[in-house]
Amino acid sequence: MTEITTLSQFLTTAQTQFQIYDLGRRVQHIDMMAFHQIESLKTPYPYPIQGHAQFAVVFWNEDKQPYIWFIKLALDERGLFVPAARSQFIQMILEALGRDPTQPLTEQQQQALANNPFSFKPSQEKLAVFNALVRKQLGLPASSQYESAIQYLSGQMPKENWEYIGLQGIADVCVRAKQLDHEQHILNGLENSAIEVQGALCQCLEHMDISDDIAKLIYDAFVNSFEDLTLPLLRAVASHKEYSQKAVMHLIKQRKLSLDSILITIAARNWSVLSNEQIRLAYLEALALQSQAFFNQVFADLVAIPQLRNAMLGELRNPQRSETLSKAIGGLFKATSH
Repeated sequence: MTEITTLSQFLTTAQTQFQIYDLGRRVQHIDMMAFHQIESLKTPYPYPIQGHAQFAVVFWNEDKQPYIWFIKLALDERGLFVPAARSQFIQMILEALGRDPTQPLTEQQQQALANNPFSFKPSQEKLAVFNALVRKQLGLPASSQYESAIQYLSGQMPKENWEYIGLQGIADVCVRAKQLDHEQHILNGLENSAIEVQGALCQCLEHMDISDDIAKLIYDAFVNSFEDLTLPLLRAVASHKEYSQKAVMHLIKQRKLSLDSILITIAARNWSVLSNEQIRLAYLEALALQSQAFFNQVFADLVAIPQLRNAMLGELRNPQRSETLSKAIGGLFKATSH
């Protein structure tokens, strides 16, 4: 009998079909070939967060009933799965389920899986987007909240009736933005809805690849935003390279980059802007004004992202850095050498 060492092997042996979604920084589908490379320890996990991969496995058999695991696995310093942790998880699954992950579980088995140290609970907005995305990709109908969300966002319901629509319905509309005239519903909602709905739209859109029209509207709102919508709007524009960079440049010019909430938001969602050398240096200079522990934690989180790793490491030797940043980098070296 072949030893099962990866999730793909287990799910294939169990004769299921499956898909993988990242739920760390954004809710997004991970290509199957890419996941095979990750599982074979040839490629680092692309979206690490705080030293871990946080992802969902959705699998189903002939009856099309989807099953879901939310998995959190430790990564090593190269961003690869830690083999021991992965093996422990697979062994635990095999012991609980045998070779069929879709078999009915006994109460004892359910308890064992519920107490699994490798599981995690995604936030409410991530769950809503994830649910909408899975339903769309599996060809299942949207949630029961979908129609009322469309009615509200299209202006068919009074603005003050925002409490009658749910986050799941808004996520369903956002995931289907390129269908029908949903993009127009989103644009209308961002301009004319109650602030609570605008915030919910931002929470969902931060996980989408948004269009130029939506990105421009969000950016314009961001520049003129009230303080309580600044962070949601910044996160919402994260996927759009041009307007995400414009938004962060606006913060730099307004001298607002040094707020710790802004720094965390950029690291968590808008991190792709840090591929820009000017923005990256300004970001690190602002980060260096925070406590040493905060600097160390955020820098470690960013340098773990494969797309940023070389650029971030390069900044450690940048001759243009200030004395403050040099001191923070010295503190980082001191902390990592212990």
